[in-house]
Amino acid sequence: MFGRFMPTDGKFFEIFNAHAKCMVDASHELERLIDNLDEAEVHKQNVQANEKCADKLTHETIDLLHKIFITPLDRDEIHKLTTTMDDILDLMEDVVTAISLYDVRAVTSEASQLAHICTATCQRVQQAVELLADMKRASEILKICEEIDRLESDADRVLRAAMSKLFREEDDVKTLIKLKAVYELLETITDKCEDVANIIEGIVLENA
Repeated sequence: MFGRFMPTDGKFFEIFNAHAKCMVDASHELERLIDNLDEAEVHKQNVQANEKCADKLTHETIDLLHKIFITPLDRDEIHKLTTTMDDILDLMEDVVTAISLYDVRAVTSEASQLAHICTATCQRVQQAVELLADMKRASEILKICEEIDRLESDADRVLRAAMSKLFREEDDVKTLIKLKAVYELLETITDKCEDVANIIEGIVLENA
């Protein structure tokens, strides 16, 4: 009889998966925006819609943490995972907002490269999140986390090369400032993805 009153896990993994999907969908929209500024407004709105969806999922997760007695993972790990994924969506919104506010009318191949790496990294995060419910696949999860680390290092290299080229070749100060901001925001997205990978690695090592 007591079991009827015991709270359940609240389907945390389903919410994680929905959150990761918002993140990947937003990354595709960001990449499309970078590659086609003529349609920037449409893609900006789509990124913002995914960010709002992720916000709701974050609030839902935190609300469940206050209501649910038994959770499938450590409460702190659940909180860190969901809020750090939410940070990724916030950064994507920052990128599209910056492009709009700064009236960026042309981007470089380096910005496109960084956006592509962002999408690839977010896709790996989604893959790792989807496997979290099955600790029998721990080695597979850890391998994906290593791929995320590698992609973040790739983004670092692209950023360094982009900055070097920018300061050598760009004579217009306003353009330099705008592109520098966009580059740094894009690279920070991959940093946050690496943070998620580190959280997931910790979860795996504690629970596998």
